[in-house]
Amino acid sequence: MSTQQTAPAAQHSIRPRAGSPARHGAPPLPHVSGISPLPVDLAAMLDALPVGVALLDTDCTIRLMNRALETLTGFTTAEVRGIPCRHALRASICLHRCPLRRPLTTASGVTVATASGAHYDMVDDGELPPAQEGDILNRHRRRIPVRMSMSPLRDADGRVVGWLHAVEDLTLVRELEEKTAKGEAFGPLVGRSVAMERVFQALPAVAQNDGPLLVTGETGTGKDTLAEAVHKASSRAREPFVKASLSSLPEFLAESELFGHRKGAFPGAEENKPGRFRMAQGGTLYLTEIGDLPLSIQGRLLAFLDEGVIYPVGATDPVACDVRLVVATNRDPEQLVTEGRLREDLFRRLSAVRLHLPPLRDRGEDIEFLLNHFMGHFAARMKKTVRGCSGKALRTLLDYPFPGNVRELRNIAEYAVTLCHGETVMPAHLPAYLFQAKAEARRAERERKAARASGAFGQPGAFDASGAPGETQAAAGDGGEHLARASVSDLERRLIADALQRTGNRRGEAAELLGWGRSTLWRKMKQYGMC
Repeated sequence: MSTQQTAPAAQHSIRPRAGSPARHGAPPLPHVSGISPLPVDLAAMLDALPVGVALLDTDCTIRLMNRALETLTGFTTAEVRGIPCRHALRASICLHRCPLRRPLTTASGVTVATASGAHYDMVDDGELPPAQEGDILNRHRRRIPVRMSMSPLRDADGRVVGWLHAVEDLTLVRELEEKTAKGEAFGPLVGRSVAMERVFQALPAVAQNDGPLLVTGETGTGKDTLAEAVHKASSRAREPFVKASLSSLPEFLAESELFGHRKGAFPGAEENKPGRFRMAQGGTLYLTEIGDLPLSIQGRLLAFLDEGVIYPVGATDPVACDVRLVVATNRDPEQLVTEGRLREDLFRRLSAVRLHLPPLRDRGEDIEFLLNHFMGHFAARMKKTVRGCSGKALRTLLDYPFPGNVRELRNIAEYAVTLCHGETVMPAHLPAYLFQAKAEARRAERERKAARASGAFGQPGAFDASGAPGETQAAAGDGGEHLARASVSDLERRLIADALQRTGNRRGEAAELLGWGRSTLWRKMKQYGMC
């Protein structure tokens, strides 16, 4: 189809209009009639499309390109008009699988060829393949991923008089696929699960909000990392990020550590101390475990949020502070309010902006993704060639509930890479407690099944395995919760004992191995009488 020719008089015909403005020094542009009382500029219609479009004649030479395709290729219509499309688009599919050309063969299926190469024949329009993906090489020799499709153009008698060639730029799609394969990231936070994607989507807006922020999530989910990532993405990024963990301090020391004190405020206060609020001036103050702070200190935090000032211990005059407050807790804050460990008025102020980090067990594919991420990191640091896990080792990790969440997974990866001397992490390279946990989980499941069976078919007053009459039926009646709690407690006790044994009773290292905080380990040891 030549844009220079006039189509037969028919409704909806495409023909050049004499005297129409030329684009890029081209001859008069074709117009479409039958849509409005006056002919419509075809080039303007094609220019409005967001994808690249070329009009080809029956010899596959270019007659018109829209602006999207001109931008994509770097060539103008005037520069490529009349040359084969394969020379203008320089697409990878043109070399091997042109949708409009097929090798010419004999009746026996032998390709007809000469010294210059194979002869080609045009395909029937009914044989057109679906859209194909490949690359084009633009004017500046930049390779661009595209999706290409062809459609026949017919005249009033139904004859194919040309082709419409659509070229869709896939650059953004490929970048998104690559980003998904590598995992999303916000600073040091990484993940590609749906749960983490929601967190990443909310983070930029939360970072620009200068009000107080409440971060919730189980131990080891990355609350500290999240708080620092929010700070670095905020307008306060150039100012200090100060972290304060005060749960292990007596009330008067925690108050001094947070708000500072004046010289002589209490015995031993021999000089003025600025406190964490003053240290974070202009930046962000991050408080861990808000539920462990005394209620009196919580009241002073509320006063700061209301008035923007603090009172150092022993001072009578207020001190203005420009600080964004970020607090965290590994427990349900509503439950802390119910238990009287968190002031309700403070909770209401803090929960206006709130982020929750999901536990690792709810992050699906992130377990394997993070495992490979951490193993790659430690393998590079230790100059090893570890590339992945065996099937059995991976199944063991995927079946584990990870009470210590991401921190625990990171420690496991470091432990495995340290012990592995080949390319593949085997079960023998994993911590022993993982297999104990798996065995305990299987035993607990067997007990639950036995309890359900006994509750459904047993006789009144029947004895369970421990010899206690009726206890099995009671456990079955409450959904096996009693046995589940007992099993979890026993498992935690064994995990703590194993960690202490591995670390020579060094509690700090044991807590890190378990993926817990020191206060969490101390509390559980006290609960189980292991102190």
